[in-house]
Amino acid sequence: MTMPDDRPEAPYLELLVRGAPAEAYERPVLRARADKAPADRLAALERAKLLALRVRGELEGRRRREAELSALYETAHDLAGLRDLDAVLQAIVQRARSLLGTEVAYLTLNDPTAGDTYMRVTDGSVSARFQQLRLGMGEGLGGLVAQTARPYVTESYFHDPRFEHTHTIDAGVRDEGLVAILGVPLLLGSGVIGVLFAADRRARVFEREQTALLGSFAAHAAVAIDTAHLLAETRTALAELEAANEIIRDRSRVIERASEVHDRLTELVLRGGGVHDVADAVAEVLSGSVEFLEVDEAPAAAVDRSRADGHAVRDGEENWVAAVSAGGELLGALVLRGHPRLDPMDQRTLERAAMVTSLLQLARRSAGEAEQRVRGELLDDLLDTPDREPRLLRERAARLRADLDTPHVVLAAGIEATDTGTLATGPGAAHGSGPGGAHGSGPGGGTPGSRSGGAHGGGSGGAPAEDAEGRRRLWSAASHLAVTRHGLAATRDGGTVLLLPLADGDTADALARRTARQLGTAVHAAVTVGASAPVPAPAARPGQVAAGYAEARRCLAALRVLGRAGEGAAAEDFGFLGLLLAGTREGAPDGTGVQDFVTRTVGAVIDYDERRGTELIRTLDAYFAGGMSPARTKDALHVHVNTVAQRLERVGRLLGPDWQSPARSLEIQLALRLHRLASAVGY
Repeated sequence: MTMPDDRPEAPYLELLVRGAPAEAYERPVLRARADKAPADRLAALERAKLLALRVRGELEGRRRREAELSALYETAHDLAGLRDLDAVLQAIVQRARSLLGTEVAYLTLNDPTAGDTYMRVTDGSVSARFQQLRLGMGEGLGGLVAQTARPYVTESYFHDPRFEHTHTIDAGVRDEGLVAILGVPLLLGSGVIGVLFAADRRARVFEREQTALLGSFAAHAAVAIDTAHLLAETRTALAELEAANEIIRDRSRVIERASEVHDRLTELVLRGGGVHDVADAVAEVLSGSVEFLEVDEAPAAAVDRSRADGHAVRDGEENWVAAVSAGGELLGALVLRGHPRLDPMDQRTLERAAMVTSLLQLARRSAGEAEQRVRGELLDDLLDTPDREPRLLRERAARLRADLDTPHVVLAAGIEATDTGTLATGPGAAHGSGPGGAHGSGPGGGTPGSRSGGAHGGGSGGAPAEDAEGRRRLWSAASHLAVTRHGLAATRDGGTVLLLPLADGDTADALARRTARQLGTAVHAAVTVGASAPVPAPAARPGQVAAGYAEARRCLAALRVLGRAGEGAAAEDFGFLGLLLAGTREGAPDGTGVQDFVTRTVGAVIDYDERRGTELIRTLDAYFAGGMSPARTKDALHVHVNTVAQRLERVGRLLGPDWQSPARSLEIQLALRLHRLASAVGY
């Protein structure tokens, strides 16, 4: 006969074996109390009950984790055999809903193109409006999850103030009847691409383990999406690769020819060939005529288009032009003639040849920098030390392939800034502002015969720092021009001075205009150039070089005063004003006659202004500029018309009653202009 088991744990072991519900574990204790069991028996049963419930909890947890791991394993298996992204995402959402025991589960994805979020997969949803929701970025619970990249849970959606409620989202959630929602981010790298949700239509508290489980499903969903994208990109890449292979097969002959061109150009560079050798080699390969043209010889419009596009461009019906440039500076152009159409690879060949040509030009320029410094030092000596031995000057010039026994012209050049104003190269410009020091072979400089003072005594500081690059480019272009023209170049007064030979039949003003155009094209900015009268033999009479430089700078200043910046001119180009600009050079007035004319004509008005601090001279300028109209004069001066009348009355008393007669007014206007110009050029 079987005896009853009096051990307190026995009934609980039976309950554990049967998998009884938690409330069944109270019955052994209740029966013992009904049977009036002793206190120690009741205490033993209570301890056994607690241990049994703990074991039951552990077993339940293990079963739950087993189910979760099984679901995750099945999800991983789906990913391994991924064929249909929609099917995989649907399985993930269904398993999440089942394991978390929620009524609804759904997944949203970000749409970078539309800039919003859309519903991708749902399970358990009954609302068509909810299933078709599109949400703005950052809105709703999903927006909070996406912004923080962290899970968030709400026990009561409509009473949670932590996220932004919108009418669209709230209407969809209300239509679905959702109350408690858990959302976890779909992370791809460090970015959020969407959110996975589990939700109930009643208030509910989601446990930490449930949040972690939903996060695991979200990670699988992110992997599935990324894998699908990679597969799509791979398919696209394979298609593109196949197309590329077709192109490569079709173009193999052209590539071989390009390789041949590359080898030939490399060989040319290694053996020291020049730009014309490159042009000949390309002409042979392209079966046409190729020529390298200097900046002033190349077709300007086509060169500008080539520089802007970075490619060779068509010029006319049968010509192609490739700009040769480096560091923003135009060095010339390669021109291919006789090709109505150019194969893309042949076009690239011409462009590569232009690149090689620019490297050769830069190499030649680097080799010539030392020579340029020597040229600058020779010109500095001509300007600063006019008593040098002529024989020594001739020997130094001969080594530079310059002939100082032929007529030369001194040119003062200054680049015009576009944003910060005109570079200081006229009277009043400072010295030593460039990297070249006080003056000499680098950008910067001093006045003729002086290494410290400003031109005409007006220097007070350097040109703006932001203009240093413009001065450097001007110096480089001027030095290159001096080498090609067998002349000399140096930097002075924030600008550049050149001494160039004057060809037979040429004139100083024509040379100035041509130099302004060439330098402007080379530096890609407006350059103003003032020229002196021809210096017959600089080596024999070096003192004339310094005088010529002073005259050239006066012409440069006059061009700017007269609104002709960016042009070139010599004193003869200014008509009567040339008497003032010619200064004290041999054969020209010394300026005293001009000053006497100004003093005789309007000196009384000038003296009155200086003594009283009035503006009679300024009023006269505005009066004549306005066609002798007091109304237009008062508008120009921003004063009352009575003030104009009073000033003109005072002028009449100073100059005499006939000052407005045609003859007198012409003299007065000429004197006013000479007075203004004399002030600008430093007389």
